[in-house]
Amino acid sequence: MAAMATSTLTSKPQTRFLHHSFNGIPLLCRVPRSLSYSPYSPNLSISASASSDLNSFRFEPIKESIVAREMTRRYMTDMISHADTDVVIVGAGSAGLSCAYELSKDPSVRVAIVEQSVSPGGGAWLGGQLFSAMIVRKPAHLFLDELQIPYDEQENYVVIKHAALFTSTILSQILARPNVKLFNAVAAEDLIVKEGRVAGVVTNWALVSMNHDMQSCMDPNVMEAKVVVSSCGHDGPFGATGVKRLKSIGMIDSVPGMKALDMNTAEDAIVRLTREIVPGMIVTGMEVAEIDGAPRMGPTFGAMMISGKKAAQLALKALGRPNAIDGTLPAEPVHPELILAADDAEVAEG
Repeated sequence: MAAMATSTLTSKPQTRFLHHSFNGIPLLCRVPRSLSYSPYSPNLSISASASSDLNSFRFEPIKESIVAREMTRRYMTDMISHADTDVVIVGAGSAGLSCAYELSKDPSVRVAIVEQSVSPGGGAWLGGQLFSAMIVRKPAHLFLDELQIPYDEQENYVVIKHAALFTSTILSQILARPNVKLFNAVAAEDLIVKEGRVAGVVTNWALVSMNHDMQSCMDPNVMEAKVVVSSCGHDGPFGATGVKRLKSIGMIDSVPGMKALDMNTAEDAIVRLTREIVPGMIVTGMEVAEIDGAPRMGPTFGAMMISGKKAAQLALKALGRPNAIDGTLPAEPVHPELILAADDAEVAEG
């Protein structure tokens, strides 16, 4: 059996929660930054004897076939286990990642994230115009407190020194949870629709989706889901694909596209209009602006985070799980144990 490595917590920190709201959406935020990971921890650092003389450093031997088998077996196991799942999130930008983070607090909910890029994060790797800082307007900064991301605080906004700090932090926390799987370099080509309800997504390798005209045939795969969260961003080659497909199959009337930039109007509108747009499909993030003709938001990211949190609560409600939308969320929501490299399948021998 594969070894399961779990984090060792010598003492359980006392956690205090503050209850705030943003446009009526409860924000349950952890205040102290009590849990820290030190590179000098005995469980995480390389022993002195192994690292003291780098000139004589030698790796353990391995067969190349084992490397291939490990990658293939684990990926295919994930595909098999998520061919039918609870929630599929299409798009791993800041809204999609925030949605996955919030959803995965409930360990009973299985979440699959489908991202067409090889680098999840969307526009949240950088701020506006390739500048690195990330601006988050208050009170969305409370979400950053929960994630334990440092920032420079101003009167009505905060600044993260580099947007990649947000993306890498939330990604590491999401992927450490056993009920989330990320499938990157995978595109959602279409939707599964049954009796007027979205029931999953049709998937293919992103490079295949981008080059269908250059090959004879490459049929897709599928992921069935109880709820689909479309977080495809604003219009582009893979942008707003969820709502554009709804229009093309007649499930919605129009996709007018986002209006000109107005930060103050845009962020409130994106959170307010995050909703289940058709049965089985929730729209979040900048894709909301495309379907509702809301103003462009520009390089400020708070609405993406809070819209993602709202989408997660809507998904929990649709699944019949405790949620903040109908007031059934526990005062201190369950946080899954941090499990590193968890896998309960047999290790392929070879």
